[in-house]
Amino acid sequence: MRLNKESYFLCVFLLFAVCVPFVNTTSRTDESSGLRFEISFPESTHAEAVTGRVYVMVSDRKSGQPRLFIGTHGIPFFGQDVESLEPGQPVVLDEAVLGYPLESLADIPAGEYSVQGFVNIYTKFKRADGHTIWLHNDQWEGQRWNISPGNLFSDVQMVSLDPDRAQTIKLSCTNVIPPVKVPPDSTWVKRIKFQSQILTDFWGQPMYLGATILLPKDYDKHPDVYYPVNYVQGHFGLAPPYGFTPPRTSSKKSESESTLNFPQLWVSANCPRMIFVTFQHPCPYYDDSYAVNSANCGPYGDAIMKELIPYVEEHFRIIRKPYARVLSGGSTGGWESLALQVFHPDFFGGTWSLCPDPVDFRYFQCINIYADENAFQKKFGWVKVPTPSDRQVDGIMRLTSRQRNQMELVMGTRNRSGEQIDIFQAVFGPVGPDGYPQPLFNKKTGVIDAGIAQHWKEHYDLRHILERDWATLGPKLVGKLHIYTGSMDTFYLDSAVRLLERFLEKTKDPHYDGVIEYGDRMPHCWGPSIPDMIRMMAEHITKNAPEGENTSTWKYK
Repeated sequence: MRLNKESYFLCVFLLFAVCVPFVNTTSRTDESSGLRFEISFPESTHAEAVTGRVYVMVSDRKSGQPRLFIGTHGIPFFGQDVESLEPGQPVVLDEAVLGYPLESLADIPAGEYSVQGFVNIYTKFKRADGHTIWLHNDQWEGQRWNISPGNLFSDVQMVSLDPDRAQTIKLSCTNVIPPVKVPPDSTWVKRIKFQSQILTDFWGQPMYLGATILLPKDYDKHPDVYYPVNYVQGHFGLAPPYGFTPPRTSSKKSESESTLNFPQLWVSANCPRMIFVTFQHPCPYYDDSYAVNSANCGPYGDAIMKELIPYVEEHFRIIRKPYARVLSGGSTGGWESLALQVFHPDFFGGTWSLCPDPVDFRYFQCINIYADENAFQKKFGWVKVPTPSDRQVDGIMRLTSRQRNQMELVMGTRNRSGEQIDIFQAVFGPVGPDGYPQPLFNKKTGVIDAGIAQHWKEHYDLRHILERDWATLGPKLVGKLHIYTGSMDTFYLDSAVRLLERFLEKTKDPHYDGVIEYGDRMPHCWGPSIPDMIRMMAEHITKNAPEGENTSTWKYK
């Protein structure tokens, strides 16, 4: 689950050229009865025609770029698809164009605002399944179209808006977002990126996989030592696993190991020596593929298992045995770390899954996809109540399901927003007749398709799959499942975990013998600290090592 598009750490890559303003505000009573924007781009900025989506953002902030302030609780923005848009050709966004959180430009109060135009460029994909579709192709930024290299944006302009009078504002997108700058390698951190043949064959375009590797202390000084590995799952990012940075000073010898933070423990004398690896596998629908094979996203599960992991294990000294491979992750990574363990029970030796995305679709956040008729409202007799999406730890709802989906619809039609619900639809759903995901529910009305719900159930409902296949999965998963979530998870994810727990606690022959814990009134994403997880993983790996394995070699001081 991704909180917002405006993740702060990615903004360091936004080094852009400032160009000459091109804005003209005129009265156009002959063409419009209200407020409208004309968005274009010059040939000098982008010489080819564009198929994609065009936006305008309207901010009441006095500084900053409006494109960086959109999100579930962000500023108003409005979007419209374009096809073969030529340089210099204007696109009109008027009061009929859908926006978020305001539905129409007509809803903007009169006042002074900063405005910005934006062009999100799509790529034509001729997929191996015979469908030709247009999607934003990730540029190693993690499917954040508002900061994606190659996309176009206008200079920010201060304007006086009044929806009650005819007004046309022209914005020329004269700026191009530059390429991402990948951080350099260091003694501790190494990065890899390579073209995936499996994914390239599916998408008909060069597709890439990558990883960021955190090495243990004195890795180079022990060339004969092989190490356990923690494959860390989560959203796209180029930062080291769990944000590791070398501490500036060494911890005091008298300081208790239990009080050390993650970087301090990692470089300390008594830390179990492991290798941490985060995956990079953005897909054309999201910053993360969910690490499974999918009709819409393609064979990312195969690519990760057959290309990415073998590549990492061939280039770094990893113990290439199941007992020494463990998984961890939170939110999206929580679901992935659990799914990888469930779908590949013989390959991985255990998982630490924190605040996982819905693990039982009877609680797809607050939607029961099998029983509810509508994703936007609950029916209690004659009473209809909005279905929640986000909440505070005191229980107060911060966002409804309808609002979240409206935001995504403004960001992109046909599940192309690059946001949370759209990637669920893409990963879990079948391909529609037009080549795009066949949605579980209508983005405008919320009406649920019961047939699509059954497809989700049989392929990706983890609780259902575990219960259905426990006779074969159970013996391979004993002691391997460790799941943690706050009891007031921001996205109501704890409710699905409780349904999974209800099943697991009843398992027999064998009993699952794992861990499920709840943080009292804790939000997304609660769980053990990284130092605690390192200790638990090391103990688990040591305990489950086959007879004859020497687990002391990677525990050097």
